[in-house]
Amino acid sequence: MSEILLHQNLKTMNKRHTSFLILGGGIAGLTCAIALRKNNIESIVADAALDFKPTGAGISLAANALKAYRHLGIDAIIMKAANELKQVDILDDKGKRISSTQTREIGDGTPSIALHRGTLHQVLLDQLSRENVLNGYKAKAIVRNEKGYLITFTNGEEITTDYLIAADGIHSLARTHVSPRSILRYSGHSCWRGVTTNDNDLPQYIASESWGAAGRVGLVPIDGNRIYWFVVKNAPAGSEQMRKYTREDLLLDFGHFHAPVGKVIAKTDQKDIIHHDIYDLKPIGRFADKNMVLIGDAGHATTPNMGQGACQAIEDAVILAQCIKNHSVMADAFKEYEQLRIKRVHMIVNQSWTMGKVGQLENPLLIGMRNLLFRSLPSGIMKNQLEKIYDFKLN
Repeated sequence: MSEILLHQNLKTMNKRHTSFLILGGGIAGLTCAIALRKNNIESIVADAALDFKPTGAGISLAANALKAYRHLGIDAIIMKAANELKQVDILDDKGKRISSTQTREIGDGTPSIALHRGTLHQVLLDQLSRENVLNGYKAKAIVRNEKGYLITFTNGEEITTDYLIAADGIHSLARTHVSPRSILRYSGHSCWRGVTTNDNDLPQYIASESWGAAGRVGLVPIDGNRIYWFVVKNAPAGSEQMRKYTREDLLLDFGHFHAPVGKVIAKTDQKDIIHHDIYDLKPIGRFADKNMVLIGDAGHATTPNMGQGACQAIEDAVILAQCIKNHSVMADAFKEYEQLRIKRVHMIVNQSWTMGKVGQLENPLLIGMRNLLFRSLPSGIMKNQLEKIYDFKLN
Protein backbone atom coordinates (compact mmCIF):
# COMPACT_ATOMS: atom_id res chain seq x y z
CA MET A 1 0.00 0.00 0.00
CA SER A 2 1.37 3.44 -0.89
CA GLU A 3 2.36 5.78 1.92
CA ILE A 4 -0.55 7.64 3.45
CA LEU A 5 0.59 11.05 4.64
CA LEU A 6 -0.67 12.87 7.69
CA HIS A 7 -1.96 16.36 6.89
CA GLN A 8 -3.49 19.18 8.89
CA ASN A 9 -5.67 22.18 8.13
CA LEU A 10 -4.65 25.67 9.17
CA LYS A 11 -4.30 25.91 12.94
CA THR A 12 -6.37 29.07 12.93
CA MET A 13 -9.35 26.91 12.01
CA ASN A 14 -8.86 24.99 15.28
CA LYS A 15 -9.38 21.76 13.31
CA ARG A 16 -7.26 18.89 12.06
CA HIS A 17 -7.80 16.31 9.39
CA THR A 18 -6.04 12.96 9.25
CA SER A 19 -6.36 9.76 7.30
CA PHE A 20 -6.12 7.61 10.45
CA LEU A 21 -7.15 8.72 13.92
CA ILE A 22 -6.50 6.43 16.87
CA LEU A 23 -8.68 7.22 19.88
CA GLY A 24 -6.74 6.30 23.01
CA GLY A 25 -3.02 6.40 23.76
CA GLY A 26 -2.77 3.31 25.93
CA ILE A 27 -0.92 0.14 25.02
CA ALA A 28 -3.35 -0.76 22.23
CA GLY A 29 -3.37 2.71 20.66
CA LEU A 30 0.37 3.32 20.78
CA THR A 31 1.17 -0.18 19.52
CA CYS A 32 -1.23 0.36 16.63
CA ALA A 33 0.42 3.68 15.74
CA ILE A 34 3.84 1.99 15.75
CA ALA A 35 2.54 -0.87 13.59
CA LEU A 36 1.03 1.56 11.09
CA ARG A 37 4.23 3.58 10.96
CA LYS A 38 6.18 0.40 10.21
CA ASN A 39 3.98 0.15 7.12
CA ASN A 40 4.65 3.82 6.22
CA ILE A 41 1.23 4.93 7.41
CA GLU A 42 1.10 7.94 9.71
CA SER A 43 -1.66 8.47 12.25
CA ILE A 44 -2.72 10.83 15.01
CA VAL A 45 -3.18 9.39 18.48
CA ALA A 46 -5.64 11.35 20.65
CA ASP A 47 -5.61 10.55 24.36
CA ALA A 48 -7.79 11.92 27.17
CA ALA A 49 -4.96 12.23 29.71
CA LEU A 50 -3.50 15.70 30.09
CA ASP A 51 -0.03 14.17 30.25
CA PHE A 52 1.52 10.72 30.16
CA LYS A 53 2.70 9.96 33.67
CA PRO A 54 4.04 6.63 35.00
CA THR A 55 0.70 5.72 36.56
CA GLY A 56 -0.76 2.29 37.20
CA ALA A 57 1.07 -0.72 38.50
CA GLY A 58 2.72 -3.73 36.88
CA ILE A 59 1.91 -5.62 33.73
CA SER A 60 2.97 -9.01 32.44
CA LEU A 61 3.43 -9.80 28.76
CA ALA A 62 3.33 -13.42 27.72
CA ALA A 63 5.14 -14.90 24.73
CA ASN A 64 2.37 -14.03 22.26
CA ALA A 65 2.74 -10.32 23.00
CA LEU A 66 6.51 -10.45 22.54
CA LYS A 67 6.08 -12.34 19.26
CA ALA A 68 3.76 -9.58 18.08
CA TYR A 69 6.31 -6.94 19.05
CA ARG A 70 8.95 -8.97 17.22
CA HIS A 71 7.05 -8.23 14.01
CA LEU A 72 7.49 -4.55 14.79
CA GLY A 73 11.19 -4.94 15.56
CA ILE A 74 10.93 -3.67 19.14
CA ASP A 75 10.78 -6.88 21.18
CA ALA A 76 14.44 -6.60 22.19
CA ILE A 77 13.93 -3.02 23.42
CA ILE A 78 10.95 -4.06 25.53
CA MET A 79 12.72 -7.12 26.93
CA LYS A 80 15.69 -4.97 27.94
CA ALA A 81 13.37 -2.67 29.88
CA ALA A 82 11.57 -5.56 31.60
CA ASN A 83 12.16 -8.47 33.94
CA GLU A 84 12.00 -12.00 32.55
CA LEU A 85 9.68 -14.44 34.32
CA LYS A 86 11.09 -17.93 33.93
CA GLN A 87 8.55 -19.59 36.23
CA VAL A 88 4.92 -18.89 37.11
CA ASP A 89 3.44 -20.73 40.11
CA ILE A 90 -0.05 -21.13 41.51
CA LEU A 91 0.11 -21.73 45.27
CA ASP A 92 -2.31 -22.22 48.11
CA ASP A 93 -2.41 -19.73 50.97
CA LYS A 94 0.22 -21.73 52.89
CA GLY A 95 2.63 -21.57 49.95
CA LYS A 96 2.19 -25.16 48.78
CA ARG A 97 2.42 -25.42 45.01
CA ILE A 98 -0.76 -26.18 43.05
CA SER A 99 0.79 -25.87 39.59
CA SER A 100 3.96 -24.52 38.00
CA THR A 101 4.86 -23.37 34.49
CA GLN A 102 8.36 -23.00 33.07
CA THR A 103 7.75 -20.25 30.53
CA ARG A 104 10.71 -21.03 28.27
CA GLU A 105 9.36 -24.55 27.77
CA ILE A 106 6.18 -23.31 26.09
CA GLY A 107 6.12 -23.17 22.30
CA ASP A 108 9.29 -21.83 20.69
CA GLY A 109 10.82 -20.68 23.97
CA THR A 110 9.85 -17.01 23.71
CA PRO A 111 9.86 -15.77 27.32
CA SER A 112 7.27 -14.04 29.44
CA ILE A 113 8.23 -10.70 30.97
CA ALA A 114 6.91 -8.21 33.51
CA LEU A 115 7.44 -4.49 33.91
CA HIS A 116 5.79 -1.38 35.24
CA ARG A 117 2.98 -0.21 32.99
CA GLY A 118 4.61 3.23 32.90
CA THR A 119 7.87 1.72 31.69
CA LEU A 120 6.17 -0.03 28.78
CA HIS A 121 4.22 3.10 27.95
CA GLN A 122 7.40 5.15 27.71
CA VAL A 123 9.12 2.58 25.51
CA LEU A 124 6.18 2.73 23.11
CA LEU A 125 6.05 6.54 23.15
CA ASP A 126 9.74 6.65 22.26
CA GLN A 127 8.95 4.90 18.98
CA LEU A 128 6.64 7.70 17.81
CA SER A 129 6.87 11.35 16.89
CA ARG A 130 5.36 13.19 19.82
CA GLU A 131 3.73 15.79 17.56
CA ASN A 132 1.43 12.98 16.40
CA VAL A 133 0.38 12.13 19.97
CA LEU A 134 -2.15 14.58 21.41
CA ASN A 135 -2.87 14.85 25.14
CA GLY A 136 -5.98 16.29 26.77
CA TYR A 137 -8.20 15.04 23.94
CA LYS A 138 -11.19 13.31 25.48
CA ALA A 139 -13.79 12.50 22.83
CA LYS A 140 -17.34 13.61 23.57
CA ALA A 141 -19.04 13.00 20.20
CA ILE A 142 -18.44 11.01 17.03
CA VAL A 143 -20.41 11.94 13.92
CA ARG A 144 -20.18 10.28 10.52
CA ASN A 145 -19.97 12.82 7.70
CA GLU A 146 -19.06 12.98 4.01
CA LYS A 147 -15.34 13.07 4.90
CA GLY A 148 -15.49 10.11 7.26
CA TYR A 149 -15.91 11.02 10.91
CA LEU A 150 -15.96 14.24 12.87
CA ILE A 151 -14.77 13.81 16.45
CA THR A 152 -15.30 16.63 18.90
CA PHE A 153 -13.38 16.76 22.16
CA THR A 154 -14.07 18.22 25.56
CA ASN A 155 -11.21 20.71 25.08
CA GLY A 156 -13.08 22.32 22.17
CA GLU A 157 -10.93 20.80 19.44
CA GLU A 158 -12.26 18.90 16.44
CA ILE A 159 -10.60 16.29 14.24
CA THR A 160 -11.98 14.84 11.04
CA THR A 161 -10.64 11.49 9.97
CA ASP A 162 -11.16 9.16 7.06
CA TYR A 163 -10.69 6.07 9.25
CA LEU A 164 -11.27 5.76 12.97
CA ILE A 165 -9.43 3.19 15.11
CA ALA A 166 -10.98 3.06 18.57
CA ALA A 167 -8.59 2.10 21.35
CA ASP A 168 -10.51 4.04 23.97
CA GLY A 169 -10.86 1.30 26.55
CA ILE A 170 -13.61 -0.58 28.31
CA HIS A 171 -15.85 2.52 28.46
CA SER A 172 -15.37 3.17 24.74
CA LEU A 173 -17.44 5.94 23.19
CA ALA A 174 -16.80 4.48 19.73
CA ARG A 175 -18.23 1.12 20.76
CA THR A 176 -21.65 2.74 21.20
CA HIS A 177 -21.63 3.23 17.41
CA VAL A 178 -20.33 -0.23 16.49
CA SER A 179 -22.18 -2.29 19.11
CA PRO A 180 -24.76 -0.08 20.86
CA ARG A 181 -26.18 -2.93 22.96
CA SER A 182 -22.87 -4.02 24.45
CA ILE A 183 -22.90 -4.91 28.15
CA LEU A 184 -20.23 -4.56 30.83
CA ARG A 185 -20.27 -7.44 33.32
CA TYR A 186 -19.21 -7.18 36.93
CA SER A 187 -17.03 -10.16 37.82
CA GLY A 188 -17.99 -10.22 41.49
CA HIS A 189 -14.44 -9.30 42.45
CA SER A 190 -12.76 -6.18 43.78
CA CYS A 191 -9.03 -5.66 43.28
CA TRP A 192 -6.17 -3.78 44.92
CA ARG A 193 -2.78 -3.27 43.27
CA GLY A 194 0.54 -1.87 44.36
CA VAL A 195 4.27 -1.72 43.62
CA THR A 196 7.07 -1.84 46.17
CA THR A 197 10.77 -2.67 46.34
CA ASN A 198 11.99 -6.24 46.16
CA ASP A 199 14.28 -6.45 49.19
CA ASN A 200 15.25 -10.06 48.54
CA ASP A 201 11.63 -10.99 49.22
CA LEU A 202 11.22 -12.95 45.98
CA PRO A 203 13.44 -14.59 43.38
CA GLN A 204 13.42 -12.11 40.52
CA TYR A 205 12.48 -14.77 37.96
CA ILE A 206 9.41 -16.32 39.70
CA ALA A 207 5.87 -14.90 39.66
CA SER A 208 3.13 -16.45 41.75
CA GLU A 209 -0.58 -16.32 42.44
CA SER A 210 -1.81 -17.69 45.76
CA TRP A 211 -5.37 -18.95 46.22
CA GLY A 212 -7.20 -19.07 49.56
CA ALA A 213 -10.68 -18.70 51.00
CA ALA A 214 -10.06 -14.97 51.52
CA GLY A 215 -9.26 -14.47 47.85
CA ARG A 216 -6.15 -14.33 45.69
CA VAL A 217 -2.78 -12.61 45.98
CA GLY A 218 -0.37 -12.18 43.09
CA LEU A 219 3.33 -11.36 43.44
CA VAL A 220 5.18 -10.41 40.26
CA PRO A 221 8.80 -9.18 40.14
CA ILE A 222 9.12 -6.34 37.61
CA ASP A 223 11.81 -3.99 36.32
CA GLY A 224 13.87 -1.87 38.69
CA ASN A 225 14.06 -4.64 41.30
CA ARG A 226 10.44 -4.03 42.27
CA ILE A 227 7.45 -6.22 43.07
CA TYR A 228 4.04 -5.68 41.57
CA TRP A 229 1.33 -7.21 43.74
CA PHE A 230 -2.42 -7.56 43.50
CA VAL A 231 -5.17 -8.74 45.82
CA VAL A 232 -8.56 -9.97 44.59
CA LYS A 233 -11.51 -10.31 46.94
CA ASN A 234 -15.17 -11.27 46.40
CA ALA A 235 -17.38 -8.23 46.94
CA PRO A 236 -20.58 -6.54 45.73
CA ALA A 237 -20.20 -4.07 42.87
CA GLY A 238 -19.46 -0.52 43.98
CA SER A 239 -19.13 -1.48 47.63
CA GLU A 240 -18.46 1.54 49.82
CA GLN A 241 -16.76 -0.76 52.33
CA MET A 242 -14.32 -2.00 49.68
CA ARG A 243 -13.69 1.53 48.43
CA LYS A 244 -12.62 2.54 51.94
CA TYR A 245 -10.43 -0.53 52.47
CA THR A 246 -6.99 0.36 53.79
CA ARG A 247 -3.66 -1.44 53.74
CA GLU A 248 -4.40 -2.60 57.29
CA ASP A 249 -7.72 -4.08 56.18
CA LEU A 250 -5.92 -6.02 53.46
CA LEU A 251 -3.43 -7.29 56.00
CA LEU A 252 -6.26 -8.48 58.26
CA ASP A 253 -7.68 -10.48 55.35
CA PHE A 254 -4.47 -11.68 53.74
CA GLY A 255 -1.72 -11.30 56.32
CA HIS A 256 -2.04 -14.99 57.21
CA PHE A 257 -0.99 -15.99 53.68
CA HIS A 258 2.51 -17.43 53.28
CA ALA A 259 5.57 -15.16 53.30
CA PRO A 260 6.27 -12.67 51.89
CA VAL A 261 2.64 -11.67 51.17
CA GLY A 262 2.12 -9.74 54.40
CA LYS A 263 5.51 -8.03 54.21
CA VAL A 264 5.03 -6.91 50.61
CA ILE A 265 1.63 -5.37 51.33
CA ALA A 266 2.79 -3.80 54.59
CA LYS A 267 5.70 -1.91 53.05
CA THR A 268 3.59 -0.37 50.27
CA ASP A 269 2.53 3.21 50.97
CA GLN A 270 -1.24 3.59 51.33
CA LYS A 271 -1.26 6.39 48.74
CA ASP A 272 0.27 4.05 46.17
CA ILE A 273 -2.39 1.34 46.48
CA ILE A 274 -4.89 1.37 43.61
CA HIS A 275 -8.40 -0.05 44.00
CA HIS A 276 -11.01 -0.92 41.38
CA ASP A 277 -13.82 -3.37 40.73
CA ILE A 278 -13.17 -5.88 37.95
CA TYR A 279 -15.43 -5.77 34.90
CA ASP A 280 -15.22 -7.28 31.47
CA LEU A 281 -17.16 -6.78 28.24
CA LYS A 282 -19.69 -9.47 27.41
CA PRO A 283 -18.52 -10.76 24.00
CA ILE A 284 -19.95 -8.70 21.16
CA GLY A 285 -20.63 -9.86 17.61
CA ARG A 286 -18.70 -7.22 15.67
CA PHE A 287 -15.59 -5.07 15.94
CA ALA A 288 -16.02 -3.04 12.75
CA ASP A 289 -18.60 -0.73 11.21
CA LYS A 290 -17.60 0.51 7.76
CA ASN A 291 -14.55 2.74 8.38
CA MET A 292 -14.56 2.46 12.20
CA VAL A 293 -12.91 -0.41 14.09
CA LEU A 294 -12.44 -1.40 17.74
CA ILE A 295 -9.20 -2.73 19.22
CA GLY A 296 -8.12 -3.74 22.72
CA ASP A 297 -10.52 -3.24 25.61
CA ALA A 298 -12.83 -1.20 23.41
CA GLY A 299 -13.73 -4.43 21.61
CA HIS A 300 -13.05 -7.22 24.08
CA ALA A 301 -12.19 -6.09 27.60
CA THR A 302 -11.33 -9.16 29.65
CA THR A 303 -10.80 -9.92 33.31
CA PRO A 304 -7.09 -10.10 34.25
CA ASN A 305 -7.18 -13.73 35.38
CA MET A 306 -5.09 -15.03 32.46
CA GLY A 307 -2.83 -12.00 32.06
CA GLN A 308 -3.97 -11.64 28.46
CA GLY A 309 -5.74 -8.27 28.32
CA ALA A 310 -2.74 -6.27 27.12
CA CYS A 311 -1.41 -9.22 25.13
CA GLN A 312 -4.58 -9.47 23.06
CA ALA A 313 -4.61 -5.70 22.52
CA ILE A 314 -1.05 -5.92 21.18
CA GLU A 315 -2.05 -8.77 18.87
CA ASP A 316 -4.99 -6.64 17.66
CA ALA A 317 -2.74 -3.73 16.76
CA VAL A 318 -0.25 -5.77 14.76
CA ILE A 319 -2.89 -7.77 12.90
CA LEU A 320 -4.99 -4.69 12.11
CA ALA A 321 -1.95 -2.91 10.64
CA GLN A 322 -1.25 -5.96 8.48
CA CYS A 323 -4.86 -6.01 7.24
CA ILE A 324 -4.64 -2.30 6.41
CA LYS A 325 -1.43 -2.92 4.49
CA ASN A 326 -3.08 -5.69 2.48
CA HIS A 327 -6.24 -3.80 1.45
CA SER A 328 -6.90 -0.65 -0.52
CA VAL A 329 -10.48 -0.46 0.82
CA MET A 330 -10.33 0.12 4.56
CA ALA A 331 -13.80 -1.26 5.26
CA ASP A 332 -12.54 -4.55 3.85
CA ALA A 333 -9.40 -4.36 5.98
CA PHE A 334 -11.43 -3.74 9.12
CA LYS A 335 -13.81 -6.58 8.31
CA GLU A 336 -10.91 -8.99 7.74
CA TYR A 337 -9.41 -7.93 11.07
CA GLU A 338 -12.74 -8.67 12.75
CA GLN A 339 -12.90 -12.12 11.18
CA LEU A 340 -9.33 -12.92 12.21
CA ARG A 341 -9.72 -11.78 15.80
CA ILE A 342 -13.23 -12.39 17.06
CA LYS A 343 -13.07 -16.13 17.76
CA ARG A 344 -9.72 -15.97 19.55
CA VAL A 345 -10.49 -13.01 21.78
CA HIS A 346 -13.89 -14.39 22.74
CA MET A 347 -12.18 -17.62 23.79
CA ILE A 348 -9.76 -15.63 25.98
CA VAL A 349 -12.56 -13.55 27.53
CA ASN A 350 -14.64 -16.62 28.39
CA GLN A 351 -11.74 -18.67 29.75
CA SER A 352 -10.55 -15.76 31.87
CA TRP A 353 -14.07 -15.27 33.29
CA THR A 354 -14.22 -18.95 34.26
CA MET A 355 -10.73 -18.91 35.75
CA GLY A 356 -11.75 -16.01 37.98
CA LYS A 357 -14.68 -17.99 39.37
CA VAL A 358 -12.45 -21.02 39.97
CA GLY A 359 -9.77 -18.98 41.70
CA GLN A 360 -12.22 -17.13 43.95
CA LEU A 361 -13.91 -20.13 45.59
CA GLU A 362 -14.61 -19.61 49.30
CA ASN A 363 -16.01 -22.99 50.37
CA PRO A 364 -13.19 -25.03 52.01
CA LEU A 365 -14.46 -28.32 50.58
CA LEU A 366 -14.62 -26.95 47.04
CA ILE A 367 -11.21 -25.33 47.48
CA GLY A 368 -9.71 -28.66 48.49
CA MET A 369 -11.27 -30.41 45.50
CA ARG A 370 -10.09 -27.69 43.13
CA ASN A 371 -6.51 -27.79 44.41
CA LEU A 372 -6.43 -31.58 44.21
CA LEU A 373 -7.74 -31.49 40.63
CA PHE A 374 -5.16 -28.93 39.51
CA ARG A 375 -2.32 -30.84 41.16
CA SER A 376 -3.38 -34.07 39.47
CA LEU A 377 -3.68 -32.64 35.95
CA PRO A 378 -0.99 -34.01 33.60
CA SER A 379 1.53 -31.30 32.82
CA GLY A 380 0.95 -31.84 29.11
CA ILE A 381 -2.65 -30.63 29.32
CA MET A 382 -1.66 -27.28 30.81
CA LYS A 383 1.23 -26.96 28.38
CA ASN A 384 -1.01 -27.56 25.37
CA GLN A 385 -3.50 -24.96 26.58
CA LEU A 386 -0.76 -22.39 27.09
CA GLU A 387 0.77 -23.11 23.69
CA LYS A 388 -2.57 -22.25 22.05
CA ILE A 389 -2.70 -18.96 23.94
CA TYR A 390 0.98 -18.05 23.52
CA ASP A 391 1.03 -18.78 19.80
CA PHE A 392 1.02 -15.77 17.49
CA LYS A 393 1.36 -15.71 13.72
CA LEU A 394 0.53 -13.24 10.98
CA ASN A 395 -1.27 -14.70 7.97
